[in-house]
Amino acid sequence: MSRRMGSARGLSSPLLLRAGDPRLAPSPSLARAAAFVAALRADTPALRAARWRTLEFIERHADALHRTCPQGHLTASALVVDHARARALLLRHRKLQRWLQPGGHADGDGNLVAVALREATEESGLPEGALEIEASPIDLDIHEVAPPGEAPHLHLDLRFLIRAPAGAALRGNHESEALRWCAPEELAALDADASTQRLAARGFAIAARLWP
Repeated sequence: MSRRMGSARGLSSPLLLRAGDPRLAPSPSLARAAAFVAALRADTPALRAARWRTLEFIERHADALHRTCPQGHLTASALVVDHARARALLLRHRKLQRWLQPGGHADGDGNLVAVALREATEESGLPEGALEIEASPIDLDIHEVAPPGEAPHLHLDLRFLIRAPAGAALRGNHESEALRWCAPEELAALDADASTQRLAARGFAIAARLWP
């Protein structure tokens, strides 16, 4: 790994963060983003391949944190589980017309865990200060998107795990048509794609260990 990739040290140990923590401060550093990718525990061949491909993409694209990079860009999303760890939050994305986890563009911020928390808060209406996010990523997915009016490009999506407070009400924003809490067995009925179902399986298993 080149020096620009940075070090993953300090990102791989379980660490729960809340809004206001100085470790969630924005960072323009692409090396910081690369360290998050490198910290992913890639325990399957597919995840190892995605991690390597993403690190290579970062090496070749100095603007990978920005949506103006035409080939693709880094995004961050999160599996948001309810307080009981029984259901996950999905939203019906207005542009893509799919049920997805909350997430969005890095827009220049290399602190990808902060990006995931920000997007989850904005897209769910859940109280920011009550959300807990695990600082290490739990999944990574590379997929092509072609929103209306845009050329097809890649989203290199690093994914995190968030726990919501008990009893909090959902309130979506303009990016979604609907929001709902879903039990694991409901994902297939919503036509959630394979990567979302994989994220849910990984997230629920990790949540059971983090919040017993």
